[in-house]
Parts: sequence; structure tokens; C-alpha cells
Amino acid sequence: MDLTYLTTLLRARWEQLKNADDAGQSTTELAVMAAVLIVVAGLVVAAIRTKVLEKIGIIDGG
Repeated sequence: MDLTYLTTLLRARWEQLKNADDAGQSTTELAVMAAVLIVVAGLVVAAIRTKVLEKIGIIDGG
């Protein structure tokens, strides 16, 4: 899935919830949105860690 599309979709939905345009929002939906953000943050951290370890290997002559 395209990350830009997902970000845009989450932003639009968050604005709807924030402005109370959707009276049927639930805590489950908010929990799912929070979980998605946590997973994406974890993936970013893993990617950065992998890149740093790769650079350290190059510096050490590996």
C-alpha cells in the first residue's frame, strides 16, 4: 500500500473525528488508528536501526 495514500486517508479520517462530523465514531476505531500509528512508528525505527547497523558494518570494514 502506498504510504502517502495511507497518510492522507488517516489525516482525513482524523479531521472528521476531530470536527465531530461523524457521530458514529467509536473508541474501537480510535484504537485501531492508534495501533496503526504505533506499527508504522515501529517499522520506521526498524528501518533506521537496520540502516545504522549497515553503516557501522561499513565503518568497521565489514
